[in-house]
Amino acid sequence: MRHQKAGRKLGRTSSHRRAMYSNMVAALVTHGQIETTEAKAKELRTIADRTIHWGVGVTELVQRGTKKLNDIERARVVHAKRMARRVLKNEEALDRLFAEVAPELTSHPGGYTRVLKTRFRVGDAARMALVALVSHSRAAAPRAEAEPTKAKKGKKSDAPKVEKTKAEKATKGQKAAKADKGKAKSKGKVKGDED
Repeated sequence: MRHQKAGRKLGRTSSHRRAMYSNMVAALVTHGQIETTEAKAKELRTIADRTIHWGVGVTELVQRGTKKLNDIERARVVHAKRMARRVLKNEEALDRLFAEVAPELTSHPGGYTRVLKTRFRVGDAARMALVALVSHSRAAAPRAEAEPTKAKKGKKSDAPKVEKTKAEKATKGQKAAKADKGKAKSKGKVKGDED
């Protein structure tokens, strides 16, 4: 039995896993989304959410600036950065987490990442998934209009009419002619069978 043995090993040693997760979280914070295998994505989600939570917790303090903070507030910011640095070894990614990513996610009550299944990898047919920050995936997919416009009776829609090109018209005419020819042939065969 595997009691109290949470987490996937992914065929790696513990130090290799930690380094891999650190690199993946840094890439996620830097680029907003990454594609990886589904198993790695599911493990990455918890680690990334915990790391981002440290940035979200002190966002208002960071935005005020270090000169306007008292000693206790400054200590909170330093503690949060140190805790996030346990995972994020990359200084650029750490700065981006506290300066850009965390302020975008302050209104979100947890669950800062999203896992979307994408495809099967060509080489080994591994299931792939896209791990994206919630703010990044919202910006990528614009929302539909809240109230769609309805056309009133008797009025034509405001949508511009699209003119068909000559090639489209010609192919449509050819298809219609072939269909008529096929119908005529099938009728002729039926009449011939009756005789």
